[in-house]
Amino acid sequence: MKFFIDSANLTDIQKAHKIGVLSGVTTNPSLVAKEGIKFEDRIEEILQAVPDVESVSAEVTPDAETAEEMIAQADELIKINNHDNNITIKLPMTLAGLEACRYLAKKGVKTNVTLIFTVNQALLAARAGATYVSPFLGRLDDISEDGVQLVSKVAELFRVHNLDTQIIAASVRHPDHVTRVAMAGAHIATIPFSVIEQISKHPLTDQGLEKFAADWKKAVQ
Repeated sequence: MKFFIDSANLTDIQKAHKIGVLSGVTTNPSLVAKEGIKFEDRIEEILQAVPDVESVSAEVTPDAETAEEMIAQADELIKINNHDNNITIKLPMTLAGLEACRYLAKKGVKTNVTLIFTVNQALLAARAGATYVSPFLGRLDDISEDGVQLVSKVAELFRVHNLDTQIIAASVRHPDHVTRVAMAGAHIATIPFSVIEQISKHPLTDQGLEKFAADWKKAVQ
């Protein structure tokens, strides 16, 4: 399973990239709004900061309701990318979003269909040519449904029907989510930097380092 960072904060993105495990970035209008910067400007900064990742998702805005409006926004976002191929157009799981997905897929543009909450939605997006689908774990957990089970079912469906669409486990909120979606067959987990930090740590690791440091200090005295 690969790691994307779910953030529009340039500092966090750069820190995650520096670690060497980052394969992509996902953003959305809400994340960019928190940064107080124009959406297109932040996407351009991210693309420049992490030019070697496979995907930077740039989402069409909520006021784009028709496929034509989404495609028009996608055309503008693609221009930001210059000649690289790592920008991905993030589209909503609606009929208009599927229409836009199909159009862009035929043009060779990578797409990420987001706000997936059922297996059927994931199947529709895959058949429309989506490069990625993003089932949301945390929001399902919030209403007492099992988000990881959704990922597992989508992974099995894609395997049975030999679909190439990759599963991005989204709305990942804690380390156990990361472990479980990896075991469930997600191709990617997109997570905040805070969760990246959490999964890198363990109390026994800290204790071990403290003991090594203490023993080393004794050895060199």
